[in-house]
Amino acid sequence: VVLLVLATLGWRAAIVVGSAVIITLMLTLFASWAMGFTINRVSLFALIFSIGILVDDAIVVVENIHRHMALGGKSLREAIPEAVAEVGGPTILATFTVIAALLPMAFVTGLMGPYMRPIPINASAGMLLSLAVALIVSPWLALKLLRHPHPHPPGDQAADQEIRNTRIDRLFKRILLPFLDGARAARRRRILFAVIAGLVLGAAGLTVVKAVILKMLPFDNKSEFQVVVDMPEGSTLERTDRLLVELAQALNTVPEVENYQGYAGTAGPMTFNGLVRQYYLRGGPIVGDLQVNLIDKSLRKRQSHAIALATRPALAAIGARYGASIKVVEVPPGPPVLAPIVAEVYGPDYAGISKVAQGLEARLRTNHDLVDLDTSVESDSPREIMVVDRERAARLGLNQADIAQALRAALSGDDATYLMDGRSKYAVPVRLRLSAGDQANVDQLLALRVRAASGALVPLSEVVHVQSASWEKTILHKDLLPYAYVVADDAGASDSPLYGMFSMVGELGKQTINGQKLDQRFIAQPDNTTRFAVKWDGEWQITYETFRDMGLAYSVGLLLIYLLVVAQFRSYVIPLIIMAPIPLTVIGVMPGHALFGAQFTATSMIGMIALAGIIVRNSILLIDFINHALADGRSLRDAVIEAVAVRAKPIALTAVAAMIGGFFIIDDPIFQGLAVSLIFGILVSTVLTLVVIPLLYFVWRERQMPAA
Repeated sequence: VVLLVLATLGWRAAIVVGSAVIITLMLTLFASWAMGFTINRVSLFALIFSIGILVDDAIVVVENIHRHMALGGKSLREAIPEAVAEVGGPTILATFTVIAALLPMAFVTGLMGPYMRPIPINASAGMLLSLAVALIVSPWLALKLLRHPHPHPPGDQAADQEIRNTRIDRLFKRILLPFLDGARAARRRRILFAVIAGLVLGAAGLTVVKAVILKMLPFDNKSEFQVVVDMPEGSTLERTDRLLVELAQALNTVPEVENYQGYAGTAGPMTFNGLVRQYYLRGGPIVGDLQVNLIDKSLRKRQSHAIALATRPALAAIGARYGASIKVVEVPPGPPVLAPIVAEVYGPDYAGISKVAQGLEARLRTNHDLVDLDTSVESDSPREIMVVDRERAARLGLNQADIAQALRAALSGDDATYLMDGRSKYAVPVRLRLSAGDQANVDQLLALRVRAASGALVPLSEVVHVQSASWEKTILHKDLLPYAYVVADDAGASDSPLYGMFSMVGELGKQTINGQKLDQRFIAQPDNTTRFAVKWDGEWQITYETFRDMGLAYSVGLLLIYLLVVAQFRSYVIPLIIMAPIPLTVIGVMPGHALFGAQFTATSMIGMIALAGIIVRNSILLIDFINHALADGRSLRDAVIEAVAVRAKPIALTAVAAMIGGFFIIDDPIFQGLAVSLIFGILVSTVLTLVVIPLLYFVWRERQMPAA
C-alpha cells in the first residue's frame, strides 16, 4: 500500500499514508485485545483483509490535500483545512456505510457466527479508528511533511484550466460524452444499462450451469486423513485386523503417505473428526481405523484432498471383498456434521424404516459421484443360544447356575487360583479358559463336563441344546422419534455435497423406495410420522442456516446503508442510485471464482458483504463532488465529467489498496473465496461505478431540473 502511494503521490505522501496505516493497526490491535479477542488464524486474516479498507480514509484525505496544492492559490496551511473539509463529510458517511455492511455479521448465530466474528468486529473498530487517524493525524503529518510550493495567484484561470485539462479529464470526456450529449445519448444509455443487467444475470447464472460451485467451506490442505472401517455385524476382530493390514499395504504405494497407525476393535486417539463425528465412541470387533499421516506440505505437490480422492477407489475395492464400509474421512475446516450428506428416514414402524433406509442406500449407490456410503441399519448377525433342559438337569442333579458358570469359565475365563511368586506386589491370577479355537467350536463347548450331585461328570450336551437366532438391532431416536440414517459424500466433478444431495432429491421426487413414496423435508423433522419421510441433514443443514443468517445480515446492512445515505442527502432516490453498484459486484465475483476454479463459500459471502460498503463509499464521493460542482455553477454535463475525472484517482487508489490485501490470502484454501470476491468484485464494480453512477445521477437530475 505504501509503495502504491509512493508511485502515485510521491514519497512524502507515502510516509503520511504509511504512518496512518501503522498507527491504525496498532490501535486496532489494542482494541482487539480490549474486546477479548486472541491472535489466531481468523483474527490475523481479519487484519490482512482490513488493511486495504483501513487505508482508504487516509488515501482520500492525503490525495485531496495533494490535489488542492496542485491547484495552487493557497499555502499548505490554508489548503489542508479546506481539502479535509471538502472530503470530510462524505468520508465520514462512507466509513459508516462500511461499518453498516460489516457489523451485522457479528450477530450471526450458529456455526459461522463465533468462527467469523473477529472479521466484522475488528474491521468495524479499525474503520472508526482509521477515520479518526485520517481526520486528525494525517492532516498534521501532511503539514509537517508535504512540500510547501509557491502558489500561483488565486483566480489564475489559465493555470486552473491547464490543471483541469489533464489526460484523465480527456479520457472521461471521450467515454462519457456519447452518453450525455446528442440525440442518441438516451438510446446509448438504455443499451448500456441493458448490457450491464444482462451481465449481472449471466454472472449469477454461472452457479446454475455449475461453472461456480456452491459449498459451505472448501477442504483445507491438512497433513492427515482417516480411513474408517465398519465391518458387517458378526465379524471377528481378527478379520477386521486383516482388512486393516490390506488397506495399509495399499497406502504404502502412495508416495505422499509418511506413516500410519491402525486401530482394530477400538477407537483411535480423539481428533477433530473423532470429536464432531463421535468416532471416540466406536468400539467392538467390527470397527477399525487407520490414522494416515502425510509428508509436509512443502514436500508434496498434491493437496490432502486430492490425495484422499486418489486413494479412495483402491481402498473401497479392498473393503468390498470383505463386505465392509470404507470411508476416507478428511479433517474438515467445518461444518462439524456426522457426514457431508445425511438422509434421515422416519416412518410409522422401525422395521419399515430399516427397509426404506436400505433401499435408499441402494438407490444412492446408483449415483457414481456419491462415495463412502453407509447406513445405521445393522446387518443380520446370527447368534447361538444355549438352552438348558431344566427338567432333565434336575433329574441328573445339575444346577442351571453351575452350567452357566462352566460356559462362562470356558468363554470368558475364570480365576481358578492365585500365585504368590515373591516378586509381584499383588497375587497373580491363574485364569482357566478354553483356547480361542475351541471357544468358536460349539461341539467343544458342549463336550464340557459338569459335576452332578451324585459326583458324576455329565457333558453339557446331555442337558443343553443350541437354538439359532439373530442379535437384536439398535433402534436410534432423534427428538423422541425413531429413525435410521444413510450417509454419503460427493467425490464427483462438483465436489460439493449440495449437488449430490439435490440430484437425489430430484430422483426421489419421481420414484419410490421399496414401494414407498417418500416425503422430503429440508429444514425440520416431519410432523406426521404415519407416512415414510426423509429429512436431509449434514452439510446442507449447516449451509442453509449459515447462508440464511448471513443473507439476513446482508439485508440489514443494506438497510442501514440506505438510511445513512437518506440522512445525508435528504433524498429517497439518491441512495438507490448510490447503492446501484452493489449488484454489479456479481459481475466480478462469480467470473472471478470461475476463473480461479474456486468454490463460492461462506467466506466468499463475507467478501460480498464487505463489498457493499466499499463500493458505496466510491458512489458517495462521486455524487458529493457532482453536487459541489453544480453549486459552483457548472452545467450538469460538465459537473458529471469533472467529478469523475477528479475522483477517479482516489477511487482507483483505494480500490487497488483494498485489492492488495486480497492478494496475500488468495492462496489460502479457506479464505480464497474472500480474496477472490474482494479482488474481482472491487475491480469490476469500481470500473462500472465510474460510468454507471454518473449516468444514473445525470438522468435523475436532468429530469428534476425542468421541474425545478
